[in-house]
Amino acid sequence: MKLRETLLSFLLALLVIPVPSPGQSPGKVYRIGWLSGSNPPTPETNPEGCPLVGGPKSYWRAWVEAMRERGYVQGQNLVVICRWTEARDERAPAFAAELVKLKVDLFVGQGVAQVLAAQQATSTLPIVMLGITDPVGKGLVASLAHPGGTVTGMTEDASPEFLAKDLQFLTEAAPRTSRVASLRRRGVGSPNPGWMRVTEALETAARALGVTVQYHYVQEPGELEGAFAAMIKAQALIVEPSWMFDNHARRIVDLAAQRRLPAIYPDLYWAQDMGGLMGYGVDPLDKRRHLAVYVDKIFKGAKPADLPVEQPTKLDLVINLKTAKTLRLTIPPSLLMQADEVIR
Repeated sequence: MKLRETLLSFLLALLVIPVPSPGQSPGKVYRIGWLSGSNPPTPETNPEGCPLVGGPKSYWRAWVEAMRERGYVQGQNLVVICRWTEARDERAPAFAAELVKLKVDLFVGQGVAQVLAAQQATSTLPIVMLGITDPVGKGLVASLAHPGGTVTGMTEDASPEFLAKDLQFLTEAAPRTSRVASLRRRGVGSPNPGWMRVTEALETAARALGVTVQYHYVQEPGELEGAFAAMIKAQALIVEPSWMFDNHARRIVDLAAQRRLPAIYPDLYWAQDMGGLMGYGVDPLDKRRHLAVYVDKIFKGAKPADLPVEQPTKLDLVINLKTAKTLRLTIPPSLLMQADEVIR
């Protein structure tokens, strides 16, 4: 009986040992440097500075599980070392240099400043980017089809016209709108050709819709109240993508609510979890899962220069009808039909 129990325990242990996928080096421990412009998603971190695995909707959990499915398990054949600049771009170069000294095999760069810092810290290590809009315009890759250097990954948006779509959704939700405020972060590379193309697309859409866009730039979180105070004549708000804005999402949503501004935000969770009116963007869980695909390909020998940068094929729209009610907005059925999720 004891022998049978021992054999059974041994067999069960074998089932949970990850089997290296084809192309992995047996016995190799892979080291990833995760350099992000955001705050850590949870206050609890491991000794490497990475989040402890969270609940079922956790972005980090989605990434960890996708890596595990490909045979990479933290504490066994995978070490992930995380550094968070917390929207302070000036921290990125020192963190990137530190990660190179810690002998990482690959960078995950989450944000423009973070990718630039990784490029400056190493000319050889591969960099997989995450959370980047228009990487060609920002000079991170030569082209989407042929990145041509050490950087590849996914773009955050389907095209520079993503903010034009925001504007369309806003005017459908609040049809009397004639002046829209656009909240922007003034940071690394601003202004740059990429944002110029986004602005042109937004202005083209504004003319077609008969509205005026007013741009409000902030550099530090302490400037947010002043930016909202300057939105005296605005009737609606677009919040553009920025790690600083993500880090202060609750505060921004509250400021918009105080001014009774119908607003659309750059990620779905702003409407799902923060009480924003609308969120428009790529499903963040899908982004983290697909990130593992890039990392796996590179660990198996693919070169970033040869891996095309992927654009999302679908952006989701979330509408929070609870918030619409507090703003005394009646969302038209035609807009509700376009939504991927409606919070009632």
